[in-house]
Amino acid sequence: MWGMFTWPLLAMTQDSIRVTGIVMDGVTLAPIAQVSVVSQEETVVTDQAGRFSVLIGEGEPRLRFQVDGYLVTILLVENLELEVQLFRNTFTETVEVVGEAVEPEQGSSNVIAPEEVFEVAGSIDNIFRALETLPGVASTDDFSSRLAVRGGTPDQNLTLMDGIEIHNPYRLFGITSAFNPETVENFRLTAGGFGVAYGDRLSSLLIVDNRPGEKKFQGATALSITDGNFVLEGATPFANNGTWLFSARRTYYDIVLNRLTDQNLPAFVDFQLQAGWEFGPGHRFSVTGLRSVEDADFSKNWTGSGQRAAFQSDVKNDLASARFDAVLGSRSTSTTIVSWYRNRELLDFNGKIRADAKRSNSTNDGAAFGFATIVFDRLLSVRDLSVRQDLSIQATPKHLINTGFELHRLNTRVKFATSGDRNGIEANGSSIRGGVGLPDNLDSLLVGMRGGFWIQDTYKPSSRLAIEPGLRVDWSTINGRGTLSPRFALSYAPGGGTRMRLATGLYTQSPGYEKLIQSDYFIDLSATRKLKLEYEKAIHVVLGVEKDLGEKMAARVEGYYKKFDDLLIGRLETKAEQTARVSKYDFSTSLQESIPTAPLITSNPTNEAGGYAYGFDVYLNHTNLAAPLTGWLSYAWTRANRESYGRRYAFEYDRRHAFNAVGRYRLTSFWYMAATARIASGFPYTAPVGLRVSAKQDSRGKFVPETDPDGNLMYTVDYGNVENLNSGQLPYYARVDFRTTFQPGGSAGRWSLYFEVINLLGRDNPVALEPQLVNDPDSTVPRLVEVASQGFPRIPTVGFRLRF
Repeated sequence: MWGMFTWPLLAMTQDSIRVTGIVMDGVTLAPIAQVSVVSQEETVVTDQAGRFSVLIGEGEPRLRFQVDGYLVTILLVENLELEVQLFRNTFTETVEVVGEAVEPEQGSSNVIAPEEVFEVAGSIDNIFRALETLPGVASTDDFSSRLAVRGGTPDQNLTLMDGIEIHNPYRLFGITSAFNPETVENFRLTAGGFGVAYGDRLSSLLIVDNRPGEKKFQGATALSITDGNFVLEGATPFANNGTWLFSARRTYYDIVLNRLTDQNLPAFVDFQLQAGWEFGPGHRFSVTGLRSVEDADFSKNWTGSGQRAAFQSDVKNDLASARFDAVLGSRSTSTTIVSWYRNRELLDFNGKIRADAKRSNSTNDGAAFGFATIVFDRLLSVRDLSVRQDLSIQATPKHLINTGFELHRLNTRVKFATSGDRNGIEANGSSIRGGVGLPDNLDSLLVGMRGGFWIQDTYKPSSRLAIEPGLRVDWSTINGRGTLSPRFALSYAPGGGTRMRLATGLYTQSPGYEKLIQSDYFIDLSATRKLKLEYEKAIHVVLGVEKDLGEKMAARVEGYYKKFDDLLIGRLETKAEQTARVSKYDFSTSLQESIPTAPLITSNPTNEAGGYAYGFDVYLNHTNLAAPLTGWLSYAWTRANRESYGRRYAFEYDRRHAFNAVGRYRLTSFWYMAATARIASGFPYTAPVGLRVSAKQDSRGKFVPETDPDGNLMYTVDYGNVENLNSGQLPYYARVDFRTTFQPGGSAGRWSLYFEVINLLGRDNPVALEPQLVNDPDSTVPRLVEVASQGFPRIPTVGFRLRF
């Protein structure tokens, strides 16, 4: 919807004057991009920061703000720097226009438009790969989409789509995301200091707002390296003021390769349908349905080598929701969301693979290397029936009260069945990559409720100052505990396009298997209530300054501090467990040093971990999509440590320095060039301390020294004990991605074709260092070398988009 307002100007002698300002959502205070601002002189569109600059004529000018789904009202003022608040079919037509624009109370917040996801070189149409170029955000590895934000772990990130918590926001095991940019209005990541309306996570908040369908029947299709998608939208045929939007995505490589290889390669298909109806002033009812299926079933035998592997997966994501937005009188708005969500992941692997990290020092490579027999089945299931209620009340012209609650009925289950060898190159035994501390067999079911209630007052004593105190209450029947989380924010706009913000508060996270979908480690929560596990906690302090440097260009510097307490980790073996394990080794006296006698990390939970993270970010962005050159620069300096197992050590995603440059340049009206350059410090990692004799289990159940067919001792890598965790640092990471796009008709063109190269320079980035043993002719034991792995190779690809 659109609204129109007028106001008298001060006496002017010129024919026209320029008005600047910012447009934001009146409830969330988030900037709104792509709003048409129409005057008698010209029409402009707000940038990704919600800002605009428009000429208006002398006399009795009229400005029109046009964007789907919003109502508009006005407050008269006597200057030309405006803050426009649009309300999403809530409140009676309300737009506040104030003097110096006050930045929304959303610190550390970055908005990325869907168009930018498509245009960022190296993003592969995946929002998470675009987000990792923002300050303070680090991708945990190249192939997955999991993010570590300002010293936090991936399981500490909250993702909401249209107000619904999404527990698994990935497809193809993280290679791509669950969100189709073609159907999204905007993505907003808040790296810390977010408000009390969001909880049960310690680190960051990603909000995904889907756009409503257009009333005009139209469609779009696109093809990327991972999948193809198809979108249709239009007006509902059976009701006035209604729209619908349907999208479908699926992988395409499997259609051909499955026939050629007689395999079922990893693939996914998903469908999403949204429909919404407006009735009465400021009332809207909408429904959303989502169905996603991923599967794989393939096997391979390496003739003559003795190696084999068989892998099966079955992953399903389903969502159904209903949402009702309504005006309650002249000063209040209400949003009610009811949703049902299910995520089910079944993985099955059975294989025998040569272990490059286990061999004798024989010169006969065919007999020297050992094998790892890996057999496991894992089921992870999350069902979430939830209700969310948001209520906003304009109590006085200076006080906006936001309150609400959320309830989740959770049914979560984890099943493990593990046999064969464990992954000895994982220093932490609770690692999901086959750590030695994982249970052999487990069937754990957690059923319970968790919920939260919040209240917040946004107090604006003047047009320059906003004060935002709030309180959140959380509880969970899983651990039988509750928490109080006070939070506070203050923003000030001294003028001259400068904005300052302070935010602080307590953030908590309850124990739950639904978080472990994104975790690096597994902990058995079966006895959560019996063990009286605490909420994990973090205190945030964020201080930032932002300044406009010109039209649609801004710079921000932000410092932060996080203090973590009661973090959940796997506890160390007890003395009895340690003694029982060591007693199974039957090694000669001369080989006693090869027995891992130090206590190992198990999957049994404890709250005995903490830590801190602090640093600063610098962010410069230019969002004028009509300019020849657009993009952003970001730099982050951070330090993050963990305190557990009686020591302090570097957090595994502690990245001291990270610089990103993202740019798009218009060569001609039809040709565009884009590039993304990244350079960053390497992550900490657990470096090997040497080699030890490998062990194998005999018919007695004892561990005895392993030998090759010629009777030579087999060796494997020794990673020491907890004193050695994250003792090393990976080499620096550097990558350049390049894209060139041909779009007839320019930005208004209906189709485009692009060619892209990921890792253009072909650098072998050491996302991890894989240990390998090679023959050492000058020694009785093999030599250890570490090889860079898990980084993107050079990947050329093409993509296509069409709108009709």
